[in-house]
Amino acid sequence: MTNRTCNWMPWRSFHGALLFAVLLVNRSGAQAPGSKRDSPQFVDHSLLVAPEYPCTWPSFPFPRFQITRQRVIGPDSPYNIDVLLIDGNTGTQLDVPPHSVARPDLKREKSGPLGLAYTDKIEAWQFGGEACVVDVRDLLDQAPKGVSPLVTPKHVQRFEEQHRALRFGDVVLFRSGFSDKYYLPLPEGSRFVADALNRKAPGFPDPNPECMEYLATRGVMTLGTDSASMGPLPDLAEPTHYAGLKHGMIWTEGATNLGALPPTGAFYCMLGPKHQGGPYSECRAFSIVGGDVPKRLIESAKNKRAVDLSPTLAPNLPVTSPGIGAGQHRQVYLKIDFLYSEYLDLWHHTHLMDSMAGTHLVPPSFALPPEGAKIAYSPEVRGWLEEYEKKFGPRGTSSITTEKVPLAWTSGPVRVIDVRSLVGSIPAKSWPASPVIKPNHVEAFEKEHGALRAGDIVLFHTGHLDNHFQPQPNDGGVWTAPLAGKSEGWPAVGAETVVYLKEKGIRCIATDAPDLGGVDPQQALMTYWALGSKEMVGVEFLHNVDKVPEGGYFVFAPLKIRDCHGGPGRAIVLY
Repeated sequence: MTNRTCNWMPWRSFHGALLFAVLLVNRSGAQAPGSKRDSPQFVDHSLLVAPEYPCTWPSFPFPRFQITRQRVIGPDSPYNIDVLLIDGNTGTQLDVPPHSVARPDLKREKSGPLGLAYTDKIEAWQFGGEACVVDVRDLLDQAPKGVSPLVTPKHVQRFEEQHRALRFGDVVLFRSGFSDKYYLPLPEGSRFVADALNRKAPGFPDPNPECMEYLATRGVMTLGTDSASMGPLPDLAEPTHYAGLKHGMIWTEGATNLGALPPTGAFYCMLGPKHQGGPYSECRAFSIVGGDVPKRLIESAKNKRAVDLSPTLAPNLPVTSPGIGAGQHRQVYLKIDFLYSEYLDLWHHTHLMDSMAGTHLVPPSFALPPEGAKIAYSPEVRGWLEEYEKKFGPRGTSSITTEKVPLAWTSGPVRVIDVRSLVGSIPAKSWPASPVIKPNHVEAFEKEHGALRAGDIVLFHTGHLDNHFQPQPNDGGVWTAPLAGKSEGWPAVGAETVVYLKEKGIRCIATDAPDLGGVDPQQALMTYWALGSKEMVGVEFLHNVDKVPEGGYFVFAPLKIRDCHGGPGRAIVLY
């Protein structure tokens, strides 16, 4: 991560059209590779995570993905709250060096400094780059049962002969079409992994160790495959992993829809929750194609101009809300070990966590019920709703869960509005209370820095997490003390400000505070009702905002979990 500044004001010349021009490209609607795209498009490369899909590794003892409705909108809660049991080997996923490289203190043959390069240590620039799609569809199913067809250096050289030599900053993507064809609901979905492991079907195409070594000579640091793993069956998985990871490579496994990309020129990115000590992680992969945006982002990643905005997730850190009063806390973040690797002296682990642990998305359906639902709020909340609707109109309904939020809503030119001057403005006798960010604060910013435009990501800089995010036992300043009225609450966005920003064409509001709503329950609920009714989203729980230079591009995408009312992820800024 580097903090050099550069001026990207040319972003402003086109970002007004970004929101309306950007389309989510799917398999049926994708333009032909190499076709001209005059405006930016977001292409989703992530598999849908849902219990009936083969989204988790099927071998014992890997735990199956689970989503639990901890609370639903009704008399007990005005929000839909979900809990996730999710392993890093779920759906589209990220591998980093400690997956195969042992820690240096172990002093083993495969030990080295990269054995400490966990998911929370990889620098933000390495998550993205120029997509170079190596077409290996001719290998699909071309092997005996239980055996993977091998991608060799010759396949990469074929790409280079047809297009250009690979280089540092490229993201090499192996496109076989495997996930497009075989990632299906169970039982048909057994063909994705289980049938190959059981030697009932050919394995997924994958590179051999020699291919990894060849890519290393080109300086390639980031890869991806639309196979279920980067490891060829039956016995080359570990050799291939180590051959790439020992060079510091990272990669996406289980990508999809790579056929929507041109051979070169697209910006590819993979972002996942920042798990402490994670040798792999669930992630969201996507690309941006067309227009001027990809070139600018590619240059930023290549020159290591990136800021990581997501705090680390760990059991001893205050990454989830303790609520107000007994019985109101959200699911605490837990790391659950389930399989020990003796060589790496490392446990494979899963996580049980709130769907809004750490950096996360707030979709419209978090606070809005689906159409037709008969909601019986508590008497107190009914009174708040009556007051809200008198001032802002109908609360509305929504079925926009996390996987339905367009990627274009959560990435774009970032406008950082500094509201740290509000800190300390609430007298102690009024606590618990949060200073309210009002429309006039936004207007003052616009007067000095220029008007907000459609497609901008508005990021409020409160400084709260930078000042208070600490491990136990010194973790009370983030949530506990403000909620209990022992300290001032963090600056919060008022519902009026949400309405004002929507009138400007803003779709996404972000904050480096724990949440956008603040410590007052009524004020918070009105903020989330306003976000939902205006079909806007929030990104909460960021830090390092003071390192974001003017003219940067905010990039965030939540995990693609079906019917989820939150969405863990990671946010970065490229500049």
